[in-house]
Amino acid sequence: MSHSAPDGLVVVDKPAGFTSHDVVAVLRGAARTRRVGHAGTLDPMATGVLVVGVGRATRLLGHLALTEKEYAGTIRLGQTTVTDDAEGEITGSTGAHGIAGDALGAAVADLTGDIMQVPAKVSAVKIDGRRSYHRVRAGEDVEIPARPVTVRSFTVHEVRELRAEDGTRVTDVDVGVVCSSGTYIRALARDLGTALGTGGHLTALRRLRVGPYELAAAHPLQRLREELTVLPLGEAAAAAFPRWNVDGQQAALLGNGARIATPPLPAGPVAVFGPDDRFIALIDAAGERSRSLAVFA
Repeated sequence: MSHSAPDGLVVVDKPAGFTSHDVVAVLRGAARTRRVGHAGTLDPMATGVLVVGVGRATRLLGHLALTEKEYAGTIRLGQTTVTDDAEGEITGSTGAHGIAGDALGAAVADLTGDIMQVPAKVSAVKIDGRRSYHRVRAGEDVEIPARPVTVRSFTVHEVRELRAEDGTRVTDVDVGVVCSSGTYIRALARDLGTALGTGGHLTALRRLRVGPYELAAAHPLQRLREELTVLPLGEAAAAAFPRWNVDGQQAALLGNGARIATPPLPAGPVAVFGPDDRFIALIDAAGERSRSLAVFA
């Protein structure tokens, strides 16, 4: 008799050409359960860290998706596309050679910190209940409102001048980005190109980290197909959230969803562990009493 996988997180190194949903479908087969979901979508073109929850760990995903993310990418200056990345058809080729280093540095600095960002039009952002990409593909001219995001760091690693496939002289910029949830790296590429007057789009993207889960801990999808490696629920929670250890009585109350007095705890989700290192619940301790976000005991 086959057993389904234990509750926990699977850290996947997503291959190019797969949607995040494709990865979930593969892992549903490997885990033999429908209860599989992912935290933070990666576009098909992108590779790298995709955090997937199995079983009860799916209830951690919404909270995990809100953690900081880190990327390595390549921005092509001199061409724009409909999707702001290499998946979409080219909509403009102004070319870009001889970009001054100080101009590039200033434009990158302007896109660092707390900024207002307009997401890519061909994206999963909902406008009046319909996803933006459905509207764009139906021929609508979509206006997406800007939203606040935080780009903690935006670093230029290498700049290369070359010719694109259509002969346009372009400049490729290899960058590193650490950012808040909801930041579109495609939109950073577009906005960098706009600031420099050249247009720009993203040609490569690799996610290096989601919260505490790094690429070094990620498993190739093909290997997971053959042998599913699951990070147990408690370990997953302990890695991602601040920890509060409670006694047996507090654990019983919290396990029943009761609100109890809390010591000073960090803002945001806190993982509560009872005796024997048992993971009890994820709580929010914004007030003086705990509020259950998800109970696992």
